[in-house]
Amino acid sequence: MDYYSIATILIVLSAGFGYINEKFLKLPITIGLMVITIVFTVVLVGVAQFDDTLLIQEREFIALIDFETVLLDIMLSFLLFAGALHTNFNQLKVQRWPIMAFATVGVLVSTFLVGIAMFYVLKLMDLNVDFIYCLLFGALISPTDPIAVLGILKKAGAPKKLETKIVGESLFNDGVGVVVFLTIFAIAAKPNAAIELADIATLFGQEVIGGIVLGLFLGWITYRLMRSIDSYEIEVILTLATVMGGTMLAHKFHLSAPLAMVTAGLIVGNDTVRNSAMSETTELYVDKFWELVDVLLNTILFVMIGMEMLVLTLDGKYIYAGLLAIPLILICRYISLWLPIKFFEKRLDFVPKTNLIMTWGGLRGGISIALALSLTEDMYRELFLVITYVVVVVSIVGQGLTVGPIIKRLTKKAV
Repeated sequence: MDYYSIATILIVLSAGFGYINEKFLKLPITIGLMVITIVFTVVLVGVAQFDDTLLIQEREFIALIDFETVLLDIMLSFLLFAGALHTNFNQLKVQRWPIMAFATVGVLVSTFLVGIAMFYVLKLMDLNVDFIYCLLFGALISPTDPIAVLGILKKAGAPKKLETKIVGESLFNDGVGVVVFLTIFAIAAKPNAAIELADIATLFGQEVIGGIVLGLFLGWITYRLMRSIDSYEIEVILTLATVMGGTMLAHKFHLSAPLAMVTAGLIVGNDTVRNSAMSETTELYVDKFWELVDVLLNTILFVMIGMEMLVLTLDGKYIYAGLLAIPLILICRYISLWLPIKFFEKRLDFVPKTNLIMTWGGLRGGISIALALSLTEDMYRELFLVITYVVVVVSIVGQGLTVGPIIKRLTKKAV
């Protein structure tokens, strides 16, 4: 099957499931699509007890999709640029230091806490997994997903300073989390090799700092080009070229494409650039174009997540380990956010119960599944893939449906 056919099937399924959700379920689009896809997959499994033709075809179709490459190398750049483009830059500037602390210190602390906790939990279950692989799982499950929670936060009427912290952290910790994962992966892939801290620091610095610098350069170039013309068609294409060309450059020079796209999106989307480089018509078309890209890719992504269930090794012990991992990951996230919040809460006006809300509002998504799929067999890929899938599904459906009411209840007295 060629790429066009694969893309066509995914878009047709996304459109059909999206219509069902909008017409009948009326759930947030990301949650609704994933729930419908999982139900559709379960029905196929049931039908397969009598005739397995459709089930075999779906499994063959899923096998053709390289989820890891599609998400991490292609879709993620578009999604993060779109998310950053519509983020309040002024609020982000005010909250920049706690957001950076959450996205760096928070991710690192969470990685180690989850790794340690899972090492002992799996040992108690007679699953003897080396600590480095548990640490690898901690790295892939620690980044939160801005895509799933952004719409829910807006509907909940969350205070802007709280919304900015959650979304800003998610935009940046995706990039940092991927770099942390790749660093630990490089160590785990060569267990007998000597670990050079200088090499690790160089890799981390090149990916993170290099990605941000590339994003600043791309954002500045895009701004200068847009400012010199007044043509909404060409200016929309310029933003598209920034994402596609920038992602290619980042991959070529081993820089963090997610961080580059977040940085470029924040620059192009901030009010100063909008007022000086975009006419009202251009601004309208740029925003609407990227909103459409965002929705389209999200629908495809969450349909793919739902379909991935068919490639899992649904061992009872693996599923139980995934259920045990859910509270552990939430506790580790709460602890990892505690120190940055305590440090900054006297300098900045924090919403009451910020830690609790950010813990529950930090949903896991497709990035964690994509990273789990990149594990090799000797890294206990099947075990960690099932655990990750269980955590992601419960996170998106369970936390996603309840975070709105929780925010409303805990912030009703907040200004």
